[in-house]
Amino acid sequence: MAEDLVSTLYVPDAGEPPLLATAGVSVLRSVPLARLSFRGGESAQRAAGTAFGTPLPNSPLSASCKEDRAALWLGPDEWLLLAPEEALADVSGALEKGLSEEAHALVDISHRQDAIIVTGPEAAWLLNSGIPIDLHPTAFPVGTVSRTLFHKAPVMLWRVGPETFVVEAWGSFMDYVTGLLGDAARELQVV
Repeated sequence: MAEDLVSTLYVPDAGEPPLLATAGVSVLRSVPLARLSFRGGESAQRAAGTAFGTPLPNSPLSASCKEDRAALWLGPDEWLLLAPEEALADVSGALEKGLSEEAHALVDISHRQDAIIVTGPEAAWLLNSGIPIDLHPTAFPVGTVSRTLFHKAPVMLWRVGPETFVVEAWGSFMDYVTGLLGDAARELQVV
């Protein structure tokens, strides 16, 4: 199900040229998304899942997806909720209503982060040029999500397909991330 998100949620921005395009890997900017940071205990987690339309995962490094919604586990009481940008008001309203009796924190972080889609047979190699996580499919299978660092920039990495990753980073770090990916790709072309 996660791989379907590249066609329903993380859609390449048609107005932007590829940030990188080689025979082995491409890097595309995703269209803007609605992003909500949610924190809450077990009762609030259940209420949020019901209001959001998909249960919030409670296992580390996991995500739950349904149609054009995704909930990513970021910590024991923290999730990143994703939906299409135009659904922000509806999703926020449904969550606030569903959580009205629950102690929680819900913050719109839609404009804080950007996403890129890194895909191709060399995608894991390219990402490992700056991410210190074993990205072999047996160690980081499809559906796995993790906060990590890309060189010095904090990122969120999600493997949505065998050769497809989504990288979320604060907008102020995205040029740094994509610039270093470009540098590593030049090395890839000469190897």
